[in-house]
Amino acid sequence: MTSATSVKAPIPAGTWTIDPVHSAVNFSVKHLMVSKVRGSFDTFSGTITVDENGTPAVQAEIDVTSINTRNEQRDGHIKSADFFDAETFPKATFVSTGVRQNGDDYLLDGDFTLKGVTKPVTLELEFEGTNPGMGQGAVAGFEAKVVINRKDFGIDIEMPLEGGGVVVGDKITITLEIEALQA
Repeated sequence: MTSATSVKAPIPAGTWTIDPVHSAVNFSVKHLMVSKVRGSFDTFSGTITVDENGTPAVQAEIDVTSINTRNEQRDGHIKSADFFDAETFPKATFVSTGVRQNGDDYLLDGDFTLKGVTKPVTLELEFEGTNPGMGQGAVAGFEAKVVINRKDFGIDIEMPLEGGGVVVGDKITITLEIEALQA
């Protein structure tokens, strides 16, 4: 992947800060081969910086200890060394390396680090528009999605089912709903 961005940002130059009150970081993963467990990370932050020439850059951080699957026991297990090893690796990070046009939408390339492992990922990004805001400055909205393989990031626990298959699937879908405030 190249560090050059091939498209200009659809938002004005400046720094845009992710508003965690109006944003969400959600995920889903196959459970028992037949359904999905859904959850969120309740603590996260990030910025979108747009140069005067329109080149965007994104940096984001997720507090993996803020995982919320609505089951305290499961959340505790996910934070353990079996999965995130959150005591050693409490943060996941994303740093963009480029943005490409994809029809009316975009592809946001970047390096994602989870459990101390960094891999390139590409998020499907939809720009929702901008709004003058409600007295605090302009806001911009985005939705993004990426599917990662947990094993690529060292989360390789195997929990086989007696009749075949596994308790937890390998593919994790991460969905971001982001509102950013221009600083």
